Amino acid sequence: MELYVLFGTFVFLLLIGTPVAFCLGVSSFATILYLGLPPVVVFQRLNSGVSVFALMAIPFFIYAGDLMVRGDIARRLVALAGAFVGHLRGGLGQVNVLSSVMFGGVSGSAAADASAVGGLMVPQMKERGYDVDYAVNITVVSSIIALMLPPSHNMIIYSIAAGGRISIADLFTAGIIPGLLLAAVLMVAAWWVAARKGYPVQKFQGFRMIGTLFVSAAPGLILVAIIFGGVRSGVFTASESSNIAVVYALVVTFFVYRSLSWHDFIEATFAAVRTTAMVLMVIGCAASFGWLLAYTRVPASMVEMLQGVSDNPIVILLLLNVMLLVLGTFMDMSPLIVITTPIFLPVATAFGVDPVHFGVILILNLGIGLCTPPVGAVLFVGCAVGRIPVWDAVRTIWPFYGAALITLMLVTYIPALSLWLPSLFR
Repeated sequence: MELYVLFGTFVFLLLIGTPVAFCLGVSSFATILYLGLPPVVVFQRLNSGVSVFALMAIPFFIYAGDLMVRGDIARRLVALAGAFVGHLRGGLGQVNVLSSVMFGGVSGSAAADASAVGGLMVPQMKERGYDVDYAVNITVVSSIIALMLPPSHNMIIYSIAAGGRISIADLFTAGIIPGLLLAAVLMVAAWWVAARKGYPVQKFQGFRMIGTLFVSAAPGLILVAIIFGGVRSGVFTASESSNIAVVYALVVTFFVYRSLSWHDFIEATFAAVRTTAMVLMVIGCAASFGWLLAYTRVPASMVEMLQGVSDNPIVILLLLNVMLLVLGTFMDMSPLIVITTPIFLPVATAFGVDPVHFGVILILNLGIGLCTPPVGAVLFVGCAVGRIPVWDAVRTIWPFYGAALITLMLVTYIPALSLWLPSLFR
């Protein structure tokens, strides 16, 4: 009965438009009262959920990404991507994907990627004869790449939700090949759609121009090397690397590019504070919700139920993918990671799936959910940038959505795509 109270309250509040953090907190409180436990338990779990040192990395990575967005980094990365792949069929679509790879390694946020890269690319694509829905769709789906590459703060949330026993360095490393694979499959989809619609081809700018633009963008790209190299080598932790990222971003944007104004600095600071407050509130309330799931033995019951369905890991992984894809269409990513990890990770490990591999599967699944209505946060960002109705984008997003699903299946059933690179550092 307690599960009816927990999930019933949560779903009811969600349907009437209550913010997700309050849905999680109120449903947890109601269930605690029903169980006859002291109400203070909710606040103890909330406090313990946010009192994790590794969470310090999230606000600073958000801050560093916002500074980079406002400090002219995105424009330079887009220009460099254009020099590399702009001459291919549907060139600006290819540029959009490659820009997401470069900027994703700086921001680690799908929403920031869609806003920054989309703000630069969508107007250019419209001016050069591309349909606006094509421009928005490739922007939205390619922004998922940012979730797979370091410094993805969602990887940090997953590690914490798993009890802190999964290496953040391994997760950062595990996401690189799947992220690049997603980029490659999306570029094929972009080429296919562009060929069907006869989109224009740009002239190759030459290797000299590539060299010039690379030098211009290099300070921004070095940040990726600092974050990944430092964490992977053990020189500093993810939390320490996030602080270094902020300092480096300030140095580059203030003194190298001289593109960050005092007003932009203040705006970036306040934006990072607001985003951090929202994320930590959700994580704290989700920690209370997750504790109740463990208290009521939901993970163990889920393992038993799925074992009754099948003992084939291929079938179980397919079922987990379907459930995560459906959940991702109704909730934002951060709370879902905290809620679903304690439920589905024991199921996955019971069927022999490596926790690092499952983390990549989980992040990619929920990333696809960000592009899916009715609560696709990144889809709404892309449509706002392109100034088109969501329905106009959804009608033609399927080639890119299909490319993301193909990548998901490959990542799910070929563990080496996620585990080979981390194995080289052990």
